Amino acid sequence: MRNGAADKKPRRKIQVGWVLSYLRPHYRVFIPSFIALVLTAALSLAFPLFLKDLIGDPAEAWKNGVDPAVTMAKADKNILWLIGALALQAFVAYWRVKGFIRSGEGALNDLRRDLFHHMLKLPVPYFHDQRSGALSTRVSGDLGIVRETLINTVPQVARHTVIFIGSLAAIFFFSWKLSLIMLASVPVVVLVAAISGRKVRQHSRDAQEALGDSGIVMEESVQGIADVKAFGNEELERVRYDSALDRFYAVTLRGARARAGFLSFIIFAMFGTIGGIAWYGSHMLAKGEIASDNFIAFVLFSVFVGASLGTFPEIVSQLQAASGATERLKELMQEDVEVSGTEAVGALSGELAFRDLSFRYPSRPHAPVLHELSFEVPAGKRIALVGPSGAGKSTVFALILGFHRPESGAVAFDGKDMADLRLAELRKQIAVVPQEVMLFGGSIRENIEYGRPGASSAEIEAAARQANAHQFIAELPEAYETLVGPRGVKLSGGQRQRIAIARAILADPRILLLDEATSALDTESERLVNEALERLMVGRTSLVIAHRLATVRHADTILVLNQGRLVESGSHQELMAQQGMYRLLAETQLL
Repeated sequence: MRNGAADKKPRRKIQVGWVLSYLRPHYRVFIPSFIALVLTAALSLAFPLFLKDLIGDPAEAWKNGVDPAVTMAKADKNILWLIGALALQAFVAYWRVKGFIRSGEGALNDLRRDLFHHMLKLPVPYFHDQRSGALSTRVSGDLGIVRETLINTVPQVARHTVIFIGSLAAIFFFSWKLSLIMLASVPVVVLVAAISGRKVRQHSRDAQEALGDSGIVMEESVQGIADVKAFGNEELERVRYDSALDRFYAVTLRGARARAGFLSFIIFAMFGTIGGIAWYGSHMLAKGEIASDNFIAFVLFSVFVGASLGTFPEIVSQLQAASGATERLKELMQEDVEVSGTEAVGALSGELAFRDLSFRYPSRPHAPVLHELSFEVPAGKRIALVGPSGAGKSTVFALILGFHRPESGAVAFDGKDMADLRLAELRKQIAVVPQEVMLFGGSIRENIEYGRPGASSAEIEAAARQANAHQFIAELPEAYETLVGPRGVKLSGGQRQRIAIARAILADPRILLLDEATSALDTESERLVNEALERLMVGRTSLVIAHRLATVRHADTILVLNQGRLVESGSHQELMAQQGMYRLLAETQLL
């Protein structure tokens, strides 16, 4: 099973700089915060300087016989300077942390916004290629890594770089000979970091994909919990989830071994080097080649150098993980958006036509769905589409909505090729009432208002009355503010259908697409829904996918499809007078 369309594409090396570019609009906050960070990092270097004097001066004074009172006074002065530096550092750090969080979260919100806006522009087939929940799980996981990078890792990189450079300069000042010995280990560390970094990046990407698989299983199980329990498959879902977690755990352990090995090497190399230098420096001290206070300062700043280098493995690991997450997000942003024409639509009369249209799904290129299909729908007429399963009825609806592009031929609205028209404007004048209604998890009011955002309460209630929905809504404890639950699970099938019809009434479309909205309802619900549908279809071009004979009797024209071809057309009476497919379907009630 594919995890997404992005998996079809070759891996591309993408830098974290793409994400960091989102900080540019927030430079008025980020730059002062960065300056504050440099200042606090520089102030942290005051600690070993003052500590050197606090330790070295008394030792030298005792050795040279200086009055202890003078030494103590100097120590008191040094500690006051140290406390002052620490207080200044703490004050600046408050604004630095606040600023980095503000700019980082702002940049992340911009990234989230761009991702979501781009996802809304993607064509419907892209989402059909995704497993349920895969895309949202993937994006949320990757954004979590990016957030950690912007909020924590980027400041750490800057802070430890300043400390490392400052400490490095200090150790060269106090002893260039010892500094060169220390730096001899750096090329080895850089080489190991480069090798380990590639492994960590790949393990991070694999771990994110494995974690995404577990999230998919959870989301599918929760969404389909009724089916899970109805079939008694709780144990099956538990095994699926455990299996996904085990894969994630195994990948994580492989990544942990790479990171742990790198970290262990750094600890051994860096602090082993410091220990060796301390040993060599003690010999220099004994020979009088270095002053004791300079040696103390060198050791203290060497610890800072080692500590800064010791943080780089984790920083590199996080940056590699962020690079993998960035690559996946960038791949999503590079997906081709939905193709739309540029011609303004204007107010449609409702005339619709298919002109020699052929179509096959890209995922099934060897299985044609529609073959040179041609028909015309006059404005305001009611057309029924009938035929056996797989005849192409739902595909006709998908093409009318512009979810797919025909392989050849065209869909025309008011005589204009759909390919030339702006899809967003066109869809505003089309409404769909599907067989299985998907309601959003908000209130009933919000779900009806979805047909025309910004509609008044009076308009929403009027639409509900026309849809035969007002009465049952008014009887609910919270009326129109009642929450419908995920996908509308708190409402019955008939209630969901009537809310969907109210939504369509509020949209006031010129063209209606009805996918047999009453096929799964009880008798009373079907009567109420049919009454609402009759009101909805008045004066509008209506296409109905029909599964029941009662639905098609009053259609102006019935189009009979079989294996993607139009085999018959006419009124109910005309088609019943023929010995064709429609009569066979009607007599067996397979509509």
